[in-house]
Amino acid sequence: MNFKKDIKPISFFKSHAAEVIKNLNETHGTMIITQHGEAKAIIQDITEYERIQEALALLKMAAEGQKDFKEGNTISAAEMIDELRALTVEDAEK
Repeated sequence: MNFKKDIKPISFFKSHAAEVIKNLNETHGTMIITQHGEAKAIIQDITEYERIQEALALLKMAAEGQKDFKEGNTISAAEMIDELRALTVEDAEK
């Protein structure tokens, strides 16, 4: 992020919205919008937003897995394979 380029006042965004959105789509970037000198909002390309949401979901799953491991909520690999085989058989029978 280039702070000089990527932080703009709301007046700039209002008068250049189409240009800003086009640029964000091309660069998959993010822009911070200020109001009265304070950061108030972020405008972001949808592709970048989706990428960040996917990364956050993966981090959340990893944290949940680590918590389960620390709490002893685990099963052996053999048990997992048996469970997957049972699910596969159930799906085949439907």
